[in-house]
Amino acid sequence: MNTSPVCTKLGVLTLFLSCFASCAETPPPSTGIGAGLSAVQIERVGQRIWQNECGGTVAGLTSWNAGEDFASLGIGHFIWYPQGGSGPFEESFPPLVAFFNARGIATPSWTRGACPWPTKAAFEADKNGPRQQELRGLLSQTVRQQTEFIMARMERALPKMLAAVPTSERGRVSGMFQSLRMTQEGTFCLIDYVNFKGEGTSPKERYQGEGWGLLQVLSDMGRSPRRDTAWNVQFAEAAKRVLSRRVANAPPERKERRWLAGWHNRCEGYQRSL
Repeated sequence: MNTSPVCTKLGVLTLFLSCFASCAETPPPSTGIGAGLSAVQIERVGQRIWQNECGGTVAGLTSWNAGEDFASLGIGHFIWYPQGGSGPFEESFPPLVAFFNARGIATPSWTRGACPWPTKAAFEADKNGPRQQELRGLLSQTVRQQTEFIMARMERALPKMLAAVPTSERGRVSGMFQSLRMTQEGTFCLIDYVNFKGEGTSPKERYQGEGWGLLQVLSDMGRSPRRDTAWNVQFAEAAKRVLSRRVANAPPERKERRWLAGWHNRCEGYQRSL
């Protein structure tokens, strides 16, 4: 079939306009800030978490805090319960060991099971023993991998949180999460806090029905008197409110007020640049 020159030109023009409109509707490529951090930024994240949890010391990589029923290990103070032990807080050291092993990092055979120290007293008595020395050596040499483990938990947090809230609240929680991810400071807020106080989705992690995890902080955001307040600053303010509420709701025998000033200081750090 013959096609007139006019029809041919109209066809080319239509195709051009169609392509132009399609391109105009395509969102610009991601800058990579929200989607992932650079190697240098990941190193900074790991060092700040290490400082927050352990004072940045090798000795702090193996700890057992007063008033707790578990060891706190690594830069993230990953929880490890003794045999038969349990509590309201999610155990995170065994998954870290599995994470290491999946990446070909050798771990002592005794780390693949329950914490071998039954009490804080037993743990402290063995502070300079061969097992804790071996453990500190492993943990001091795997800061990057521990950081990646914490970051992976942050990546898994959003689906868990959305599944835990009513449909009507999912847009708000997701919006806060994604807004924070648009900057490196906001991304650090998410990474550090989910390691610090969890996702906030476990029914066991409640005092008087109120949680204190990442979900609760995101839900509490948006109360700043200024609409132009940076997302990481809003997060810091909300985190302090949520943690203050936790302390107010905690059983008196836990004496959690002794930790509140330190927790608030950590949250203040979220306002700094990465």
